[in-house]
Amino acid sequence: MKLQQLRYIWEVSQHDLNVSATAESLFTSQPGISKQIRLLEDELGVPIFARNGKHLTEMTAAGKAIVELAGEMLEKAENIKSVAQEYRDNKRGTLSIATTHTQARYALPRIVEIFMKRYPGVSLNIHQGTPMQISDLAARGIVDFAIATEALELFENLVMLPCYEWNRSILVRQDHPLVNKPEVTLYDVAEYPLITYVFGFTGRSRLDEAFDQCNLHPQVVLTAVDADVIKTYVRLGLGIGIIARMAYDAEADKDLVALDASNLFGKSITFIGLRRDKFLRGYIYEFIELFAPHLTRQVIEKAVSLRDKKDIEALFKHLRLPSY
Repeated sequence: MKLQQLRYIWEVSQHDLNVSATAESLFTSQPGISKQIRLLEDELGVPIFARNGKHLTEMTAAGKAIVELAGEMLEKAENIKSVAQEYRDNKRGTLSIATTHTQARYALPRIVEIFMKRYPGVSLNIHQGTPMQISDLAARGIVDFAIATEALELFENLVMLPCYEWNRSILVRQDHPLVNKPEVTLYDVAEYPLITYVFGFTGRSRLDEAFDQCNLHPQVVLTAVDADVIKTYVRLGLGIGIIARMAYDAEADKDLVALDASNLFGKSITFIGLRRDKFLRGYIYEFIELFAPHLTRQVIEKAVSLRDKKDIEALFKHLRLPSY
């Protein structure tokens, strides 16, 4: 049994059993992968994949268990490399983060700038996607950690570390009637067409919950993953926008008015999600602390050592998070 064979079956499982796509992603040949999979199956004495001719159709019951273990072994192998690299040169390496557009555009730039000046030898990769996509990347160990507000709690093998609280703003044109309202209510907001985030993005669930609790059914005319897109359509007069407060720039967006919506929808919390068994290089701890100063290496290691989610929540229960 070779580590390369385990990587092949794992990668095939991640590419919908498409050997051609797997070969392309690994810069190798399709026949070579097929041959190594056959050799591994012969050695183990059980088929990992069911076949129809030359095509793989599904994983066998044994195959599912074997592939899962292969993924864990590959993760351990990467951890071994990371440990060696940490002791060989703790100023060089890679850092992979999965996050949403809002975090990448508004929360991370200052942190990334500071980090890259401190660690010019570290290659930083930022993967953007939906909360579900980025949480999955962290859960599978493809990235070092994920930063998101939604979906991280759906993955049992992720430890959730609270970073900061944030609220929303209602975005309107300067000539909009809501500008002159002394106090804007949910009922006021529900009277106008809404432009906001796609469901599952940037705390959208809190927004929907608030309207549901008041039995309101506003007309959502347009959704987007990008706050800048929401602003564009608000400028066109297609509706009023609801965005994360951090996404409003008083200078760049001075043609729009941001109305405080913190009393309407309540706060949301952005978390870092990381695998308990993921080896973190020293500079990764430092990046996390730059992003959320209360998440020191000692605190992170304590959280990761706890097995029950309730114990992890208790660790942060009395923590006063920064607010944006």
